[in-house]
Amino acid sequence: MDIQAIIEEIKSIDPTEIRLDNIGRWPLVVRILMCIGAFVAVIALYFYLGVSNSNALLERTIAQEAELRETFESRSYEAANLEAYREQRVELDERLQTLIGQLPKDTEVPGLLEDITETGLSSGLAIDSIQLQSERSHDYYVELPISITASGGYHDFATFISGVSGLPRIVTLHDFEISRSGSSLLNLSITAKTYRYKEPE
Repeated sequence: MDIQAIIEEIKSIDPTEIRLDNIGRWPLVVRILMCIGAFVAVIALYFYLGVSNSNALLERTIAQEAELRETFESRSYEAANLEAYREQRVELDERLQTLIGQLPKDTEVPGLLEDITETGLSSGLAIDSIQLQSERSHDYYVELPISITASGGYHDFATFISGVSGLPRIVTLHDFEISRSGSSLLNLSITAKTYRYKEPE
């Protein structure tokens, strides 16, 4: 059967004869075309569903691969530097213990007040008053403000501040106020703060 004969047979088909309840009597050409169409439709549907699912799976796999690669690189870097991290942690623990050792304990506060007083007197200041203020508790430490008033020369104040910063215990200075009195001396009002390590509950 050649192409021309197939075309002629298609032209001679009566559309009223092509009914679902009469499939066995359809012309051979129509049955072949229907089989080819059904086969193509099944292949197209399979391809569409299979490729769509495969593309979605591929995209998820690519994203997961990138995430796993980042995790691997991060952990491999940490593993390569694990010994350095351990040494750094030991060093930080030692520094922390050193800093905690510089924080006065309750029993050392009177000695700290004496050190501040001696520093002021050796700097040429006249200490008018040193008063402990109320403690202020924070997450990891307790802050103890100390109000200091003194009188002396400008350079004496600088020597005093330098001396306090050199004390073996941690003391910070805040809220400077310098005023002139009737004489040639200056009045200094300052708040010194010392800290105590707060033991975890």
